[in-house]
Amino acid sequence: MASNTQVETVSTGADRAKLVAAAALLVAGVVAYYLLGKQDLWLRVLALLVLLAGAVAMFFTSESGKQLIAFGRDSVRETRKVVWPARKEAMQMTGYVFAFVIVMALFLFLTDKTLEWVLYDLILGWKR
Repeated sequence: MASNTQVETVSTGADRAKLVAAAALLVAGVVAYYLLGKQDLWLRVLALLVLLAGAVAMFFTSESGKQLIAFGRDSVRETRKVVWPARKEAMQMTGYVFAFVIVMALFLFLTDKTLEWVLYDLILGWKR
């Protein structure tokens, strides 16, 4: 039996404020980049990067950001548990895949040409 598991997300006002502030900093960075259009390019890029870094830092202090960091750590931990194939095994499987692709391409080509011959030459009588 499948159990109906519900995930409950609790978001505090401070957490929402952090997310809104991160979004505002992101928008402010883009707006500052275009408002400083008459300034040197390095100044525009610097303003964009500073405000973007502030938005990222604000996001990572929120609960959503902390969950994203935890997910990344769990992903790295799981990746380390993977048993990777040896070079010989990887090369063999790659060869099998290439061989299968070639066989399927030939099969589809022959099927297409056979259907074309049956439809156009035999049934419809069209000569090219």
